[in-house]
Amino acid sequence: MTSQTTIDTTGPGDGAAVESEPAAAAGLRGHPWLTLITVAVGVMMVALDGTIVAIANPAIQKDLHASFSDVQWITNGYFLALAVSLITAGKLGDRFGHRQTFLIGVTGFAAASGAIGLSNSIAAVVTFRVFQGVFGALLMPAALGLLRATFPAEKLNMAIGIWGMVIGASTAGGPILGGVLVEHVNWQSVFFINVPVGALALLLGLLILLDHRAENAPRSFDLPGIALLSGAMFCLVWALIKAPAWGWGDGRTWAFIAGSVLLFALFAFWETRVAEPLIPLGLFRSVPLSAGVLLMVLMAIAFMGGLFFVTFYLQNVHGMSPIDAGLHLLPLTGMMIVGSPLAGAMITKLGPRIPLAGGMVATAVAMYGMSTLTAGTGSGVMSVWFALLGLGLAPVMVGATEVIVGNAPMELSGVAGGLQQAAMQIGGSLGTAVLGAVMASKVDSDLPGNWAGAGLPKLTPAQLHQASEAVQVGAAPVTKGMPATMVAKITEVAHHTFISGMSLASLVAAGVAAVAVFVALFTKRGLNAESGAGVGHI
Repeated sequence: MTSQTTIDTTGPGDGAAVESEPAAAAGLRGHPWLTLITVAVGVMMVALDGTIVAIANPAIQKDLHASFSDVQWITNGYFLALAVSLITAGKLGDRFGHRQTFLIGVTGFAAASGAIGLSNSIAAVVTFRVFQGVFGALLMPAALGLLRATFPAEKLNMAIGIWGMVIGASTAGGPILGGVLVEHVNWQSVFFINVPVGALALLLGLLILLDHRAENAPRSFDLPGIALLSGAMFCLVWALIKAPAWGWGDGRTWAFIAGSVLLFALFAFWETRVAEPLIPLGLFRSVPLSAGVLLMVLMAIAFMGGLFFVTFYLQNVHGMSPIDAGLHLLPLTGMMIVGSPLAGAMITKLGPRIPLAGGMVATAVAMYGMSTLTAGTGSGVMSVWFALLGLGLAPVMVGATEVIVGNAPMELSGVAGGLQQAAMQIGGSLGTAVLGAVMASKVDSDLPGNWAGAGLPKLTPAQLHQASEAVQVGAAPVTKGMPATMVAKITEVAHHTFISGMSLASLVAAGVAAVAVFVALFTKRGLNAESGAGVGHI
């Protein structure tokens, strides 16, 4: 018969943590650093999948005879399911235990990955990508909840720093690994690689993870709240995904945005009426927690939105292969790997406010530097700005996560982890959509004049539209049989126009990062960070 040990971890606003494993389960089970390794292996799959699949998309399109819009849904379906499910998944972890939800998430994610590799139609690929997003949502907040419950307060920032390092390295390393696998194996290998990784995470989880639950953890589900929040998140993310195709002035875009606002308002009203709300709105009375959530959104806008164009710049303007482009981003990856644990140690010593503000200053300067890139910029100059960006992002990834999770009660650590991840997903979608609109507007404005100034033949409105779409990703709208001199002129015009758009988008990203500096000043160390201290071992 399994005995339970109740441990009083009196942190402000927290209930006691209940350890659901026997006291004799010492050794490997519940060891803090082994717990970190276990959750890092699982989280690595989800972070890697966010970028590795982009490299495989052209091969999938060719092999499965898919349309461009079909291929877009390979990415959109995944992110949509992930963003919509994160907070609800965090609540499931708070209710049933983060160990269980983590293990289910790892198993489901690996199984869905294997199913994609075995798929022979684009519909099956997109369907299983949606399942990947749902299971990934179960996994991510549970990982943070396990770290929060396992690590003592004085080591939590270091643990979150390493956790952030794994996410950053996996995200940035995705294009490199994806390029190698697609080029030397096949596109299916991009998904099959998750199967052994998932099996390892499951085995480690069964052997090492220890379940921790707060004594006053939720006992029921706020089903109307889940429906309202999921609907609101769906409408918002759907509008952001479709806005580039529909246009920001289109009635459909604003109808979904208006629907999202309405559903968020109804959700907020309902949460004040239900006994056990999905997200107790009292959480946002904490200024540091609210500032942490906003900071994650702003950071993701600047980082993901700005970096979106860099891959096109490297491949289409500089003519690099996907592998070479990934290698050129190694300074960014390297500084995130080095900087995340250092940021964790700095935040433990100084608190989050100064490192977070300093990180966003570095991010703003890096994005400004990226606005100065030209078609002839060398690798050395690019590396400086990429490295500075990685150095700036590291303390923000670590510090904002600690601020959000540490300022939430222990029994809501899963919801807080979901908030952190949802803020990042929404920020990334906003950054890509808004900065994409900035790029499109600049290209549409500059291309006709640049085209005419180069003495090129006048284009019809339909031809100009097609040329503009190509230039927005740095490609030259040339066709077979064109004279070499004309190809050279069109390429020069396309690259010049693309870089002017990228420069403006980078300046907007720098402005967003500058605003985030002031938001960072409202953060402080989590008052409830001690909730899980000392519960890793008995």
